Amino acid sequence: MPGTGMWRTKSVEQSIADTDEPGTRLRRNLGAWDLTVFGVAVMIGAGIFTLTARTAGDMSGPSVALAFTFAGIACGLAALCYAEFASTVPVAGSAYTFSYATFGEFLAWIIGWDLILEFSVAAAAVAKGWSVYLQDVLVAAFGEGASTTVDIGGISADWGSLLLVGILAGLLTAGTKLSSRFSIVITAMKVVIILFVIVLGIAYISPDNYTPFIPPAGEGGEAGQGIEQSLFSVLVGGSTSVYGAFGLLAGASLVFFAFIGFDIVATTAEETRNPQRNVPRGILGSLAIVTVLYVATSLVVSGMVPYTDLATDAEPEGRKTLATAFSLNGVDWAANIISVGALAGLTTVVMVLMLGQQRVLFAMARDGLVPRKLAKTGKRGTPVRVNILVGIVVAIAATFFEADKLEEMVNVGTLFAFVLVSAGVLVLRKTRPDLPRGFRVPWVPVIPILAIVACVWLMLNLTVLTWVRFLAWMALGVVVYFAYSKRHSLLGKRIKEQEKEQAEEPGPVSSSD
Repeated sequence: MPGTGMWRTKSVEQSIADTDEPGTRLRRNLGAWDLTVFGVAVMIGAGIFTLTARTAGDMSGPSVALAFTFAGIACGLAALCYAEFASTVPVAGSAYTFSYATFGEFLAWIIGWDLILEFSVAAAAVAKGWSVYLQDVLVAAFGEGASTTVDIGGISADWGSLLLVGILAGLLTAGTKLSSRFSIVITAMKVVIILFVIVLGIAYISPDNYTPFIPPAGEGGEAGQGIEQSLFSVLVGGSTSVYGAFGLLAGASLVFFAFIGFDIVATTAEETRNPQRNVPRGILGSLAIVTVLYVATSLVVSGMVPYTDLATDAEPEGRKTLATAFSLNGVDWAANIISVGALAGLTTVVMVLMLGQQRVLFAMARDGLVPRKLAKTGKRGTPVRVNILVGIVVAIAATFFEADKLEEMVNVGTLFAFVLVSAGVLVLRKTRPDLPRGFRVPWVPVIPILAIVACVWLMLNLTVLTWVRFLAWMALGVVVYFAYSKRHSLLGKRIKEQEKEQAEEPGPVSSSD
């Protein structure tokens, strides 16, 4: 019996068997190249186009390249664990499904609830950022009067975000293969733009801009103090998490947002041909590509201008991006090209974030933890109802709400999921050594333990306010679980039916001579 109550686990065999349930079956038509494109598509976007310059100016200085390296190492360790799990349990849902097989229903629900917040908030916020870039393009083409917002009864509505989310929701409903082909075109454009930044930017690098490589703490004034200070610096008695060693570590936790995406590749395992081989290749391949590009880009940008010119409150005021470094060097034509590239880049980020959200919610619906009707798939083998629901929610949030990207809020939840997946590899190796594994993490238990330590370390370097928000969302998830999900769990119903059948079976008949 796979546990009872909220700690009941769903066997790997049952998870795989559920993928063939009529009416909720996904089509397997993705290869390793498709998955690599999905990973690169979502990782090269908001993180590299906006976080690089801002993190250098506001938090880490030129050592932002080290911050990307530290975050990349942590992601690489967790990626190995994801690759083993995804090749062993090729089922939609990623960390949610993996946790259900190892830690039980309650923690699986918590992770699923966590991923719902991450993907929805991130998709809506990045769609908002896409609309800002669209407005810049419209202003350049039609003049200052162009705008992507309209006033409806005193409420500001962002038609740019609505247009983007509507089109992408339609693409995802049409099929993941079609959306993958669309991603290939846009992703190729993004990679070209990043290479353009690196190659052209090298000519404007001044070695003086790398000094000091780690700026002394305190230069940021009162920034990075109080609830905006990293939890780790508070625990050890630090005064700020801007610049200095604490700034470098806080920067690594922030730029981790740029790596979020390889876990989304794992959500498509159920739609992949030969997932035991292709999913690990997609995960590790996409992560390797973007890590090299991130470190190179951060070195170039921080070498082009003094890090103080990239601070949010530096002239000109406002959020700094990759284009800022070229504008400050008088290369406006290059800045315009980068802005167009960012517009294309953010398009695929929103699409793949929505894809991840849909697949996690689909897996939860199939298990009955959210209404089962959402798990029904259409003629093209995609979960149409989930697609429509996610599209509506993201569209409303992006159209009517002024949302910041909340990178840190997304980061803390993702890191928490990484910790559970890494620990899950250790648990499943011990409890189910018989399972066929298309990919095996090397040096177990060393690699999973290092992944856990690295992810917890990054979590501790996020702000106190981020932790407060995260815990509040988790508390709401606990309430929803006990109010609805626990009673409607398909696994729970199956266990009750088995117990009822066992109780009705006649006991052994005793006889006496």
